[in-house]
Amino acid sequence: MDNKLKKEDKKKMVTIIVNGTPYEEEKNEITYEEVVTLAFSDFPQHPERTYSVTYERGQGNKPTGILSPGGKVRVKKGMTFKVKHTGQS
Repeated sequence: MDNKLKKEDKKKMVTIIVNGTPYEEEKNEITYEEVVTLAFSDFPQHPERTYSVTYERGQGNKPTGILSPGGKVRVKKGMTFKVKHTGQS
C-alpha cells in the first residue's frame, strides 16, 4: 500500500506551451476549458466568449488538431496550443 501512495505522489509533469508561454501540467489529459483558462485567465468569468484552440506536437496518433468546447486531449512534453478569441456565443 505504501508503494501505491508513493506512485500517486509522484505525478509525472510535462511542459506544454500555450500561446508561447510554458506551463507545467500533469502528464494526462487537458480539457478545452483548462487550455483556454491558461491563455485567458478571465475565461471562467466569461463563458459566453468563444475561442478557437489548435494544437501541434501531440500524441502519435493525433499530432495536430482542433480542441473544441467540451473536448479533451492527452498532453505530451513540448505540445503547443494556440488559443484565439473568436467572439461572443
